[in-house]
Amino acid sequence: MQQFNIEKVRQDFPILTEKVYGKPLVYLDNGATTQKPQAVIDALTQYYATYNSNVHRGVHFLSQKATDAEEAARRGVQAFIHAAHEYEIIFTKGTTDSINLVAYSFAKKYVRPGDEIIVSEMEHHSNIVPWQMACEDRGATLKVWRMNEKGVLDLADLDTLITDKTKMLAVTWVSNTLGTVNPIADIVAKAHQHDVPVLVDAAQAIQHLPIDVQALDIDFLVFSGHKIYGPTGIGVLYGKEKWLQEMPPYQGGGSMIKSVQFSGTTYTDLPFRFEAGTPNIAGAIGLHAALNYVQDIGLTAIAAYEHELLVYAQTQLAAIPGLRFIGEAPEKSATISFLIGDLHPFDVGELLDKQGIAVRTGHHCCQPIMDKFGIPGTIRASLSFYNTKGEIDALISGLQKAVSMLS
Repeated sequence: MQQFNIEKVRQDFPILTEKVYGKPLVYLDNGATTQKPQAVIDALTQYYATYNSNVHRGVHFLSQKATDAEEAARRGVQAFIHAAHEYEIIFTKGTTDSINLVAYSFAKKYVRPGDEIIVSEMEHHSNIVPWQMACEDRGATLKVWRMNEKGVLDLADLDTLITDKTKMLAVTWVSNTLGTVNPIADIVAKAHQHDVPVLVDAAQAIQHLPIDVQALDIDFLVFSGHKIYGPTGIGVLYGKEKWLQEMPPYQGGGSMIKSVQFSGTTYTDLPFRFEAGTPNIAGAIGLHAALNYVQDIGLTAIAAYEHELLVYAQTQLAAIPGLRFIGEAPEKSATISFLIGDLHPFDVGELLDKQGIAVRTGHHCCQPIMDKFGIPGTIRASLSFYNTKGEIDALISGLQKAVSMLS
């Protein structure tokens, strides 16, 4: 691990030198997507410029080189999350695609009328809607694990929520809206006491926390490349071999077969059984470059710096009259949702934008959270290790100007 150097880190991200409306870009929307280091941009350019080819289907040089690069990316993901086997890594379009795959295939195999699936109240829509669809299709019931007013789930509630009909618990590791960091090790252990598998949405955890799926005994883990400084359109589903071997394919087409006749089709082995069609080759290669970049800096150093930013930001924001935080869990990632008086989040966000400050406003694809707190949405500042205290100062100044103009 190299020494963490914020100035060096910022030089690695070309977009951070851009200006918005003539002002330096202050990018605080990392929960929606992260910016890309030059190493990722170069990896994408090199693929398209020097060895662009389809994979697994050609004996020629370019195809073999592209295949080697894509499979190296799979091994890179395996190492990053400490999976037991590379064939437990399925490339998808993103977190949403990964959850839909499990919701469809797992439910088709294991869920019957009268069964139950549990999701938490703080989930992104992507970890709610696919399970609703699965329940509707299979005649099952969706049960909700409620959180308290600080945005914290009570582990003891699982003892009453889980029954002998519970087939799956789907829960986020880190809330994209509240910043709550859920105790995944304890949640998985509790669910496994009742023989219930767990799907963990790691879209907001993968870029902040070290992950070891074997040590945590996670059944399914999903994330998106663009949340961890990689390209859009590439994601990962990790699944334990014992589940993936039994689940039926999610889609049919090329690459996922051993043989096809009109009388019937024989499916191929993992992981390709779940990767129908031409994959996002460039996306996998770019994701690999992003994971290598993060590992070179070190997740421990990243986490320490981001926590420092979080504490600084919360302290500065708390001094703004009328500001209230939405989500005050004791364990938080570098994501802050807030409101100021009765000002609408959209109006505040627009005025910040004119000052070159990018935040996210709205319900953040978490309408049940907004219903919980009785609000239309929030202003969300989500931080990354390339942000600075100076940028937080710019946010504070921008908010003060916005409040002055709107009051």
